[in-house]
Amino acid sequence: QVQLVESGGGSVQAGGSLRLSCVASTDTYDKYHMAWFRQTPGKEREGVATIGGGGGGAYYADSVKGRFTISRDNLKNTAYLQMNDLKPEDTAMYYCAAVRYRAWSTWATATAYDFWGRGTQVTVSS
Repeated sequence: QVQLVESGGGSVQAGGSLRLSCVASTDTYDKYHMAWFRQTPGKEREGVATIGGGGGGAYYADSVKGRFTISRDNLKNTAYLQMNDLKPEDTAMYYCAAVRYRAWSTWATATAYDFWGRGTQVTVSS
């Protein structure tokens, strides 16, 4: 089992920035693909960004390309999501997810991930 704990959410005005963090409890952190998803009430969980175990292979949803950056520090067992130029439509609960093996084509599919955090709320006001 891998436990994931997110932090860094909050309330900001449009155009602002936030950095989310996700700490994982595992001795083999660099073996896991990490991802960030977000969800609003009544909607499916949406893949935002993913990164490979070694730090390469970053992919992003079209809606966040150029504004969000995913990264990881394998010495700290931590993944990050730097969010710049935030928009009201970015308001959501943000979740961290992890999986050992998955096809790259499924990176944005929630069911492809085995472990999830409890989420951190991001609210962007206009």
